[in-house]
Amino acid sequence: MTTASCKCGSTIQQEVVFPVSPNRIYEALTDATLFSEVMGGSPTETSTESSGTFSCFGGMVVGKNIELRPNKRIIQAWRIKDWEEGVYSLVKFELEEQGEGTRLTLSHTGFPEDQSEHLSKGWHINYWEPLKQFFA
Repeated sequence: MTTASCKCGSTIQQEVVFPVSPNRIYEALTDATLFSEVMGGSPTETSTESSGTFSCFGGMVVGKNIELRPNKRIIQAWRIKDWEEGVYSLVKFELEEQGEGTRLTLSHTGFPEDQSEHLSKGWHINYWEPLKQFFA
């Protein structure tokens, strides 16, 4: 996977706690059928293998799995389809059991700088809120 040149120095770090086990969060983020259900039916394709590809939100977000450690960590090369060809960012989901729930820590780096605010809000609107509603 090649990376085109861009001003990619921004980082988004977010933490959110869910009232379910790390296994349930991991499944929701890696199982295509469940991800689609959580996200309101948007077309999703995923691979449960490292180096497998994924596509979600009807192809708006695409990429490749770099590391999958069940119930612990997901690392992906991640891009929005209208970014300059070859530009990928790095998304890392860390899952940690917290009482009877899970603390998810997101680290998103290497995206075009002008996308920071949009992406930061997007994680809340498109991931955290639907996950919280689904697991309520």
